[in-house]
Amino acid sequence: MISLTEENYLKAIFHLMTQDNTVTINELSKFLHVKMPSVNNMMKKFADKKWVIYESYKPLKITDSGQKEAALIVRKHRLTEMFLVQKMNFGWENVHEIAEQVEHIKSEKFFDKMDELLNHPQFDPHGEPIPDKEGNIISLDLKKLSTCGVGNKVVFTSVTISDDDFLTYLTEKKLQLGKILEVKEIQKYDKSMLILIEGKEILLSKIICEKILVKH
Repeated sequence: MISLTEENYLKAIFHLMTQDNTVTINELSKFLHVKMPSVNNMMKKFADKKWVIYESYKPLKITDSGQKEAALIVRKHRLTEMFLVQKMNFGWENVHEIAEQVEHIKSEKFFDKMDELLNHPQFDPHGEPIPDKEGNIISLDLKKLSTCGVGNKVVFTSVTISDDDFLTYLTEKKLQLGKILEVKEIQKYDKSMLILIEGKEILLSKIICEKILVKH
């Protein structure tokens, strides 16, 4: 049985893991706001469970087993967020904290039923892919809106964070997933962008544009 604390560590690993399947103790410590000795102790336990390859003063190497366990925690979180939006009419800005609690339910049947009722969605309300039951996840070729140039037309596909205030801001601006965004102008001074969406122009700061993920 995986403990709640272990699940939180696994989810952190999922979010921090690089393309070569590594993460550092320092990164985990900062992400989880946990002291380094505690992280080291937990990673030794993870090594015993064959979830990571642990060597002192070296980045952790996440094993296939560790990646799967981490992805399955994220699967429960993202399925819950989708269920709250699709079946319970929550706003996408109100689901993260609830999903943080629900993701720790152990019943596999519970989440299988949730998946079935949602007709097996591939993405959560924030555009992030939902891992399947084997921990496999769709790879998306997305880029930040802030990297686009004047004249580019792109589709708003995902966000980099699920912060309530940020999502509320997007909702107020009527910026929704699937909308076509056209870059009309980029301010030289602060790199803010004038964006055309459904015939209406809005000005977005560089900070906001860096949190919006798009595709052509």
